[in-house]
Amino acid sequence: MAGIRVGIIGGAGLLDALGATGRAESHIIETPFGPPSGPLFTLELDGVSVAAVARHGAGHQFSPTRVPYRANLFALKVLGVSHVLAYGMVASLREHIRPRQLVIPDQVIDRTYRRPCTFYDDLVVHVEMTSPFCETLRHVLLQAAKGSDSQVHTEGTYVCIEGPAFSTRAESVMYRTWGGDLIGMTAMPEAKLAREAELHYALVAVPSDYESWQPAVSTDPEALNTAHLQNRQAANASALALIRRALPRVASAATQCTCDSALAMGIWSDRKRISNELRTRLRPLLGKYLPPEVV
Repeated sequence: MAGIRVGIIGGAGLLDALGATGRAESHIIETPFGPPSGPLFTLELDGVSVAAVARHGAGHQFSPTRVPYRANLFALKVLGVSHVLAYGMVASLREHIRPRQLVIPDQVIDRTYRRPCTFYDDLVVHVEMTSPFCETLRHVLLQAAKGSDSQVHTEGTYVCIEGPAFSTRAESVMYRTWGGDLIGMTAMPEAKLAREAELHYALVAVPSDYESWQPAVSTDPEALNTAHLQNRQAANASALALIRRALPRVASAATQCTCDSALAMGIWSDRKRISNELRTRLRPLLGKYLPPEVV
């Protein structure tokens, strides 16, 4: 695994879930985009160098809109991460995608509108997003899924809404007509930023219930909350087990992938006009193409 560090982005209690509490090194990373969701933790897991961050912070303090996505991805890049395996809760838009099953999505419909969605506010960068998730990492996850106790769907379109409120029934029905299979609140801009940072990124989507297109199975709020919690805990455990099985496979995956060179054709600004200050500030992202000039 020399030279490979894998980032894991997940929910609250990530370290406990990974069995890493007490043996991980904590890092406070300052970024040009403010602080990450919290400390990042590095450790060796199953023989793999890992850096982990809880997307919503300690105690689930950041709503999907307020998650510092840019700081999280920048900090992972600073720590030498090259591949990111993420997981997140979703609701199902399809009868055949049932709670407690897992989905490795291959497409996204982005319906967010309040979140900073690029690292490059001060220059023009256009990255290719035809396939928003790294196909190399998706293949790794799908190969690892062959040993899973849970059913793992091999594709799906993730509709990412702004939140924090859930969808109306009319919106939910509309997303189904668009071809959406899952609905969640965190895949974007996380996947876009990973591509801008030339990180390989794939997501394990964790359905905990059906979206509002499907009538609730009960009118008892307590029963619904209990079922949702049980589904979430079971599916989270399955998602992390899948990620753990995938980790040793990352290093042996195919090395030729366009994620590694996403910026090669993406920087449209006149490079002669890009300031040294900006080159220095974004060096972990741009250094390969725009090293700071020696004055």
